[in-house]
Amino acid sequence: MLLQNTIKEVFELFGLGSQVWSYSSGTRVGVSLGGNKLAVHTPIDGSFLSEIPTVTVEDYQALVKQASEAFVVWRSIPAPKRGEIVRQIGDKLRHYKEPLGKLVSIEMGKIYQEGLGEVQEMIDICDYAVGLSRQLYGITTHSERPEHRMYDQYHPLGIVGVISAFNFPVAVWSWNAMIAAVCGNVCIWKPSEKTPLCAIAVQKIVSEVLKENNLPEGIFNVMIGERNAGEWLSDDKNVALVSATGSTRMGKAVGQRVAARMGKSLLELGGNNAIIITENANVEMALRATVFGAVGTCGQRCTSTRRLIVHESLYEKVKQMLVKAYSSLPIGNPLEGGVLVGPLIDNLAVTQFKNALESLQKEGGTVLVGGAILEGEKYEGGCYVTPVVAEAQNHYSIVQEETFAPILYLMRYSGGVENAITIQNAVKQGLSSSIFTQNLLEAEQFLSAWGSDCGIANVNIGTSGAEIGGAFGGEKETGGGRESGSDSWKAYMRRQTNTINYSTQLPLAQGIQFDISL
Repeated sequence: MLLQNTIKEVFELFGLGSQVWSYSSGTRVGVSLGGNKLAVHTPIDGSFLSEIPTVTVEDYQALVKQASEAFVVWRSIPAPKRGEIVRQIGDKLRHYKEPLGKLVSIEMGKIYQEGLGEVQEMIDICDYAVGLSRQLYGITTHSERPEHRMYDQYHPLGIVGVISAFNFPVAVWSWNAMIAAVCGNVCIWKPSEKTPLCAIAVQKIVSEVLKENNLPEGIFNVMIGERNAGEWLSDDKNVALVSATGSTRMGKAVGQRVAARMGKSLLELGGNNAIIITENANVEMALRATVFGAVGTCGQRCTSTRRLIVHESLYEKVKQMLVKAYSSLPIGNPLEGGVLVGPLIDNLAVTQFKNALESLQKEGGTVLVGGAILEGEKYEGGCYVTPVVAEAQNHYSIVQEETFAPILYLMRYSGGVENAITIQNAVKQGLSSSIFTQNLLEAEQFLSAWGSDCGIANVNIGTSGAEIGGAFGGEKETGGGRESGSDSWKAYMRRQTNTINYSTQLPLAQGIQFDISL
């Protein structure tokens, strides 16, 4: 009853349910658009939420036209004024934080506290982007030619396509869209087909701000579709940049298609993240970070902790403490207080969880705790599992892959910290990494050029829970892209070098002489 009442409350607020989304106008209409129907269910108990028509080619073309026309208006607005619109979006998100956080939990399955945290992340990136709107700086360079000035400046790209994954159904869009917007771009968002309602709710919120400021609807656009919709974005020369978050398999396909037309792509893909616990670690701190990193969002974050590399002197102690902690994890309805682990996203994820454990055991791994598929009245219709701690070796094929589920592989190392770093780096992915140590030399070695090969390297905090002020992304098969903070904004702009000659002469660079008679 709690779930159904919450669904009713949230759906009424955002106007979700049986109504249809119009891709060409961004508003609700009462007729079908002719696309396939996408049935949406909650992973909490499997109950039906809504049926959404997917985007057609005609819908997509109308969106691109709408976005292109909006770009002409938006790019001419001064960046600080664009920042003011983003500030208002942040205020709207503050107003809708609780119901939007609930919708994230309902549709995706993460616990309510994480749903609220995701919306707060959107608010934070809005605040960051507002400040950024006054700091889109270039640099000046001294020219070798007399009475010449050189400088760099940045211009908006145009249409930015955003392909987001189900695990962060609203936050990752905001990382891209808010930064892209203050840079002068317009966005077309293709959310995961597993979480379309969150995207529609966000579009509704953003549309309120655009309408209040008499701005074109096409600055922010959303299309609900399956793989073919992502392919349209990837192949479309009108889309200057495609930012894609998801699996390495998906990212490779997007990257190849975009590169084939000489477009730009920003890829944030799979992770196989490790925490190293050295003999000099604060073990209690390390384990708190490990458990959150491994079971938060039911192990479905790209930054989830998947490997725990422990010095042999602490291995047995850590193993015992982990088994005890995992044995008492509260699992259930993510909207209920006290629950720390919600469901997996769908039955396919449950199957992949089971298959991973079977592969692990075939390769010689041992499950220490967890691994059950939960049934009974409390879990009926949902996708609930008990998080796993398993002893494994880093070279196992299943350990080398990213399984989007709460499976933590426990392994030991001996000798110096360089041996642990070698194990950590010996995977195809390179997103997030952490070391727990109170030894300065170990920490600095981990952060050195021959230390962690990941885009994110932390000391005495876990792999999960990045702040928006830092550049987010990774190396190797994680894709090399960077989103959110630092100077990630440059990915959403085209760079231009300008040289101004304020003399009456025309000297050439490198002292070249090229005299002609006129």
